[in-house]
Amino acid sequence: MKVLGITGGVGSGKSLVLEWLKTEYGAYICQMDETAKRLQRRGTKCFREIVRHFGEEIVGPDGELDRGRLAGIVFSDEEELRVLNGIVHPAVLEYVKSEIDRKSAEGIKLYVVEAALLSEAFRSLSDELWYIYVREDVRRARLKASRGYTDEKITQMIASQPSEEQFRTVCDAVIDNSGEFEETKRQIGERLKL
Repeated sequence: MKVLGITGGVGSGKSLVLEWLKTEYGAYICQMDETAKRLQRRGTKCFREIVRHFGEEIVGPDGELDRGRLAGIVFSDEEELRVLNGIVHPAVLEYVKSEIDRKSAEGIKLYVVEAALLSEAFRSLSDELWYIYVREDVRRARLKASRGYTDEKITQMIASQPSEEQFRTVCDAVIDNSGEFEETKRQIGERLKL
């Protein structure tokens, strides 16, 4: 089994790339953000640890974490963000590692892990890491069209993510998704050759 890591900034078209890998190559897709959210649902070990540290006030009326309230705490206090990441990240890593083993035993040939943030743990999971690159003007146009974001919001989002240089330094390959998707497909095919 090949474990492929996919990363890139907001508006880079990672979702389209993931869908293509699933459809065309039969890839099993794991999105780290979604996995982290699942592992923080009511009744999980992460949920209990988060509530123990941050208090009952971060639990919403539905009994699940009030993500807005939690975000308000951790994004205004670096130490609290470290605490939250220290609870969630190891659990996600452990889960994904065990899932890779399960999917390999099932005969899956391509396991794709997608994450927006670059970390050593993410890097360690992947046999190869791809950066989905898109020119900034194209990213901005896509985010305005698809999500209705303002220029100011887009600028803030881009500034909060790793720079193009950081992505390029860490990744093994760059897939340029700035143009027609047919060209992106060609690049993917050249890299994979499964």
